[in-house]
Amino acid sequence: MAMLKPISFTISSKRTGRRNPDDPSQGGLFKLVCNSYSCNKSNLPSSEASVGALRLVHEFNPKIPLEEAVTPPSSWYTDPSFLELELDRVFYRGWQAVGVTEQIKNPHDFFTGRLGSIEFVICRDGNGKLHAFHNVCRHHASLLVSGSGQRSCFVCPYHGWTYALNGVLLKATRISGLKNFAINEFGLIPLKVTTWGPFVLINLDKEIQPQQEADSKMVENEWLGSCSDILSTNGVDSSLSYVCRREYIIECNWKVFCDNYLDGGYHVPYAHKDLASGLKLESYSTTILEKASIQQCESCVEGGDDFDRLGSKALYAFIYPNFMINRYGPWMDTNLVLPLGYRKCQVIFDYFLESSLKDLKMGKKIGGGHEASGLYYLDGGGSLVALQTSLTPLQ
Repeated sequence: MAMLKPISFTISSKRTGRRNPDDPSQGGLFKLVCNSYSCNKSNLPSSEASVGALRLVHEFNPKIPLEEAVTPPSSWYTDPSFLELELDRVFYRGWQAVGVTEQIKNPHDFFTGRLGSIEFVICRDGNGKLHAFHNVCRHHASLLVSGSGQRSCFVCPYHGWTYALNGVLLKATRISGLKNFAINEFGLIPLKVTTWGPFVLINLDKEIQPQQEADSKMVENEWLGSCSDILSTNGVDSSLSYVCRREYIIECNWKVFCDNYLDGGYHVPYAHKDLASGLKLESYSTTILEKASIQQCESCVEGGDDFDRLGSKALYAFIYPNFMINRYGPWMDTNLVLPLGYRKCQVIFDYFLESSLKDLKMGKKIGGGHEASGLYYLDGGGSLVALQTSLTPLQ
């Protein structure tokens, strides 16, 4: 059987392909062009609703007094093209939390994920160096690897192309006789990656060169701004022990979840009565910073299991655009909200515990962490779905 020649190919934002009109031969080797997250006037949403929404975004004044504030239009939560605008303008620019360092703790560890339409893989090579790449084979754009675990190399399930964990192409199958093919030009396309505390961050901005292990202070300033000191003072750091993860799919726009988190405890006495009974709601405060919103509240419990879980106060930090850090008692949990569509999101909860208490409380009331973080999935999640449904007729 004759070997089929790989075609020249350009990948679009949804990983669907088309022949490259600039290549008259149509027979050259596949070259992946990773511009799926470029943002310019040609690829911004063009629907009438989203154009109007974009105009409102440009008119937004972050310094307007609260007494004069208005609710965003419902189209921001229900228009699919507005989500495309958010991906281009928000998620594909700047640092984004995508995982925890526990997932890439050892050499050869890896995990995969998706942010918008961008598939990525993060790994440590045999020397322990951290890497991130587009999770796409350079041959015919097959998804290279899925899930998480340990690998000595990545082997494409489609045609067997093999990559080292540093992205170098080790083997391209059945290419003997193919002219003008330089194996060193077809490694995995890198992404910028780093860590802060127990969190793994990537940056999809195509204008930034993907230098691995970016400067930590620069990342701290870009991602957190001045709130980094507040987080560190309240025990948000890499000394915490990782406990477990829980994941949920909620049928609502990702911002519906975030809005619920950011209402300053407004809904807590009504939607979460058990949680409210353990808090001094009159002490609830919100501090708005350039990169974050910090909510704090004192506890009114004085002993027993509730005090062990809640401690003397709780801190709820929202890091723009979609990451929440909840620190209370010996616990910390994080909420990562990922848009899966204009009315669907994935919420990932990661739980941490102070190292001195890990052995005593590993299996104790993880569900209590849900209460302390301000979300009961069964009733809170249901309320968010109902809210999304109510928004649709208002568009």
